[in-house]
Amino acid sequence: MTVSPPILQAPTVLDLTAPSDALRRSMERADGFPPASLWLVDAVAQEAAADRLAAQVLDDEERRRAEAFRLDRDRRCYTAAHVALRLLLGARLGTTARAVRMDRETCPTCGGPHGRPAVAGAGGPHFSLSHSGDLALIAIADTPVGTDVEQFHSLETVTDVAVSLHPSETEELVALPDRDRPAAFARAWSRKESYLKGIGTGLSRDPSLDYVGAGPVPAPGPDGWTLTDVAVPDGYAAAVALRR
Repeated sequence: MTVSPPILQAPTVLDLTAPSDALRRSMERADGFPPASLWLVDAVAQEAAADRLAAQVLDDEERRRAEAFRLDRDRRCYTAAHVALRLLLGARLGTTARAVRMDRETCPTCGGPHGRPAVAGAGGPHFSLSHSGDLALIAIADTPVGTDVEQFHSLETVTDVAVSLHPSETEELVALPDRDRPAAFARAWSRKESYLKGIGTGLSRDPSLDYVGAGPVPAPGPDGWTLTDVAVPDGYAAAVALRR
């Protein structure tokens, strides 16, 4: 029997001060880890903890990237997101956050070493990270996974970018009143990015090729994938794509 995914999947709101054993227990079920776990990080609420932990857990490249942001808001969200990812992966792997080594899979588009982010070495869990505005969303799973969170864009931006979507999605957006388009676009874009991140191409694959829908419920996932919206605060949309 095929079980339909929920319309909305609720993430766990992450407290960066939680002990690693508490994080691990919250990911576990009686029969092991669930197929996918979702974690939401409020970068504003977690700013002090993220800044305190950054020097301890981020590697040199992550710290350089954080320092390169011109806007404090972008730096804050990047730092909180990457601290959170390392804490979660460390808890999942039974090691320290700093000891987690990151790698890149082969890009399926060009064969270069810049595909989907991965834990270095065989046997690590699959994961995906996204951040936008003041929120970060992290997915950890037993199979390839992609996730994306999008803050609503202005109507002008939506109008400019909507033409890059699947033709049916563009038509769905055009048919809506102006006030509804930013939310619908964010839904469509977060679904699309989740899938493209899951397959490892990112936006090197033309966003117009895959139909995920701009309506309240995602279209059936592309072949072999389950696509589900994620419950996030007002002003944002999010989704997760999990390979079946």
